[in-house]
Amino acid sequence: MGRRATHPYARTERVAAVLQEVIAEALERLVDRDERLAFVTVTHVVVSSDLRHADVLIASGTAETLEALDDARGELQRAVAREVRLKRTPALRFGLDAQLAAVEELEAVFRRVHEAATDDPGHLPRR
Repeated sequence: MGRRATHPYARTERVAAVLQEVIAEALERLVDRDERLAFVTVTHVVVSSDLRHADVLIASGTAETLEALDDARGELQRAVAREVRLKRTPALRFGLDAQLAAVEELEAVFRRVHEAATDDPGHLPRR
């Protein structure tokens, strides 16, 4: 019998991890040419099962940040093609990490609740 993968998409996860590293390093080099990329943090890469597309998610940013990433797409594609041995280089698509945005929103709510409780300790929930 042959070896079975513990996860059906283990290869896509490995490719995603390598792409995240390569893209992050390439972005560091591109900051010198485009300051709009200065604070871009790649939080996650999701690769399609056929490895043709990769969604690159960033921590936060504006429309200007996403425009800068679109402008740098060719350079980032070339960096991936140079560094990663694949039959085809995945087409890169950029977007904001929705999970991270949700976490930041929850943290803001918790801060407001904590501040309200600190300002008026008589209204703290009882155990």
